[in-house]
Amino acid sequence: MLDLGKIRAITIDLDDTLWPIWPTIERAEKALHNWLVDNAPMAAALFSSPAALRDIRNHMATQRPELKNDLSAVRRESIRLALYRAGENPLLAEPAFEAFFAERQNVTLYEDVPAALEFLSARYPMVSLSNGNANLQRVGIARYFRAAISAREFGVGKPDPRIFHAAAGAVEVPPENVLHIGDDATLDALGALNAGMQAVWLNRTETIWPHEPQPHLTVVSLTELVDLLKSDIRSD
Repeated sequence: MLDLGKIRAITIDLDDTLWPIWPTIERAEKALHNWLVDNAPMAAALFSSPAALRDIRNHMATQRPELKNDLSAVRRESIRLALYRAGENPLLAEPAFEAFFAERQNVTLYEDVPAALEFLSARYPMVSLSNGNANLQRVGIARYFRAAISAREFGVGKPDPRIFHAAAGAVEVPPENVLHIGDDATLDALGALNAGMQAVWLNRTETIWPHEPQPHLTVVSLTELVDLLKSDIRSD
């Protein structure tokens, strides 16, 4: 059971917690493709080949393992490799990536998110905790957060306890007094449990919990969590 009295700060995941990620990525990849068609058509053709794209991804995984926690760098260097293999200017990787990245920040929040962020951030210091490469300023929600911790900047990603502890440290709150909210059962909920935090599993798709340790609370929307916290306020 969630111990509401222990909560002094909240960490929260971004992709698939605050917005659906795959429609966002699909739009961003389309923007990248259109940019390449206009500026590097041979590379655009290479990216359209599933076999060539798979080979590029395998190359990045085996030859550049140090980039595994930096999705922006993986994407940028994949574009650079495609440009090189297509016989086009590798320096075009920077503006090509920016075409992708700009659209990647154009997210559509779930309906329950704006009101939840308003309520939660007014009551607790909040830290975003993500393995992805969303930018809070460009997404337009930075005002709700005291800090942003990402695998790209920290060097390790969820579910490593160290990144959860870094997020707690960013607002100077012990892990046991932090509530983590996220959609991924393993990366978010189990990771938070192993880091000594309370965990809310945001299970929007109503899938089955896959682990033996249980999250402190499972909800299908952030509204459920907000209503629970509001009821606690009214009972005080």
